[in-house]
Amino acid sequence: MLTNKTIIRLITTGLFFALFTTATAQAVEKPRVKIQTNHGDIILELDPEKAPKTVANFLQYVDDKFYTNTIFHRVMANFMIQGGGFTPTFERKETRAAVINEAENGLSNVRGSIAMARTTDPHSASAQFFINVVDNSSLDHTSKSPRGYGYAVFGKVIKGMKVVDTIRNIPTGPGGPFPMNVPKSSAIILGMTYINKPAPVTAPTTTDAPTAPALKGN
Repeated sequence: MLTNKTIIRLITTGLFFALFTTATAQAVEKPRVKIQTNHGDIILELDPEKAPKTVANFLQYVDDKFYTNTIFHRVMANFMIQGGGFTPTFERKETRAAVINEAENGLSNVRGSIAMARTTDPHSASAQFFINVVDNSSLDHTSKSPRGYGYAVFGKVIKGMKVVDTIRNIPTGPGGPFPMNVPKSSAIILGMTYINKPAPVTAPTTTDAPTAPALKGN
């Protein structure tokens, strides 16, 4: 016959195990977002543990449907594909305040990673992002100087790299305000949707600051 002490111990152990299992499952699960393009879907897995402010910022734009009917306006086959700031007619979209640069989080700009585009100001990223199509370690954080701060990686493509490669191989030329690297045939982001919606996020307050200009490649 079980004693009261034994029963209490079993209940306590079981409760702890249940709580531990639940907490572990919640910690492991990362937000995933589907980018729907006119060339197919790209599935992203974001990393809020390593880039909490960047992920919160991106997810707020997703929640606001900001990226619907925007384009990949800068495509470099041996570098990256960049989008999220312009409509198909090259109208620049109004953004919120810039987000702090989290490039020193240990995540690298390897093939398939997604990072924030910005100007020469390390902390100027707002809505535009890019997906690395090759390993670009030169974009990683090396120091807290304007030259060495790097570009903040906040997730990776877990499905749809064939779509990314299709876009990267579109012939390019001048287009809109850009003298080069604009796809000659459309690469449109039709929308972004959650696959598993995370808890509510906090992002920078609304401002009339302009979208950050395109990422400057090497």
